[in-house]
Amino acid sequence: MGTMLVPPWLEPLLNTSFFNVCRIHGDAARSECNMFCLDCNENAFCFYCRSSKHKDHQVIQIRRSSYHDVVRVAEIQKVLDISGVQTYVINSARVLFLNERPQPKSGKGVAHICEICGRSLLDPFRFCSLGCKRNGDASFTLDAKNEASTMEGMSRRSVSSRHHQEEELREGSQQDMYPATPSPPASNARRRKGIPHRAPFGS
Repeated sequence: MGTMLVPPWLEPLLNTSFFNVCRIHGDAARSECNMFCLDCNENAFCFYCRSSKHKDHQVIQIRRSSYHDVVRVAEIQKVLDISGVQTYVINSARVLFLNERPQPKSGKGVAHICEICGRSLLDPFRFCSLGCKRNGDASFTLDAKNEASTMEGMSRRSVSSRHHQEEELREGSQQDMYPATPSPPASNARRRKGIPHRAPFGS
């Protein structure tokens, strides 16, 4: 246990309540408190608080999928060893969940389950979330070796095994990945003029 290094900001991050309206900038458009400062280790704050109080600090943005908090792998893996934690692709971005999500007991035939909460996993990972990894006997120390194993784990994805789970995640994706990326105009997408015909072969 003495060799397990856990950054001082991890516990506050996992216990913080996100997506409340900022008390200072409540009338602004982006007033949801979905930012967390790794230097200050305090409460969540909004986009405008970041500009004024955390300009030169290490800040990560929390996002939401089906009412559960997630963080982009690209952001968190720079500051934390996330190897062993199941990742998902939501809105074209790879993410992982901060805390475990309630789930009925896994039925028979489930190949992989979280070592802590028993949630079924898509791939041979050990944990379903950062919170479960914290509760397990796992290291958060970031070094070159861990980073390599994280990338290897992320590339070990099976399209068939993840299909059902990603459908479930997309159902509540209207508020996912804030700020939203504007979608291309749909007018051209619907304009299809019948079935294309090939030119006849020359004799």
